Amino acid sequence: MAKALLGYVGGSDPRVLAEMRRLQQRVQDLESELIRMQAENDALSAAAQHSDSLLDSIDVSQAEPALA
Repeated sequence: MAKALLGYVGGSDPRVLAEMRRLQQRVQDLESELIRMQAENDALSAAAQHSDSLLDSIDVSQAEPALA
């Protein structure tokens, strides 16, 4: 009976605590990945806008035909 009372009063099951720590770590990992992917997306968007502005600066009426 003492073990039952100790288990009841003593706090949470160590397996539950271990699972909670594992899930908290997983959430932190996913948040870090999200931040990394958002930064990568921002960099790609900036690069795409820059390349669009380069293409817009080409005067197509003055372009020469390509050699085949």
